[in-house]
Amino acid sequence: MEDCIFCKIVKGQAKSWKVYENDYVYAFFDIGIFNEYHTLVIPKKHYKDIFDIPESELKQVIAAVKKVANLYKEKLGIQNVQIINSSGSQAQQDVFHIHFHIIPRHKGDGQDIHLKSHPEIKEKFDELLEQLK
Repeated sequence: MEDCIFCKIVKGQAKSWKVYENDYVYAFFDIGIFNEYHTLVIPKKHYKDIFDIPESELKQVIAAVKKVANLYKEKLGIQNVQIINSSGSQAQQDVFHIHFHIIPRHKGDGQDIHLKSHPEIKEKFDELLEQLK
C-alpha cells in the first residue's frame, strides 16, 4: 500500500532500525518504544490484520518472532517478553499492516497491562460454544 508506513519501511523509503530480515519478514525497533529492544515483526507483503494474512505467511512471521525473541535471550539474557498483536481498531490496532510486538519485560518497568476480568461470562460458555457449531 502506498500510504502504509510499514510498507515504506520494507521498501527503504522510511527510516528503520533493522533487527532481522529474511525473504518474508522484516523486524525493527518500534519508535513508540515501551522498553529497550521493543521490536516490531511484520510481513514484507501488506496484509491488514490476522484475518487478512494467509496462514503460510503468518507462519513465517511467527517463526521470525521466535527467532528475534531467542536472539534477545541468547545475546542479552532477556528472559521475559510480551508478544502482542492487535487486529482491528477496537482492539487498538493503529497501523493497519499486521505486526507483532516483542516487548522485553523487567521487574518494575512500569509497563503492566491490566485487563479487566469478567468471571460471570463463564456461565455462558456452553452457549458461546454452541454458536461456534
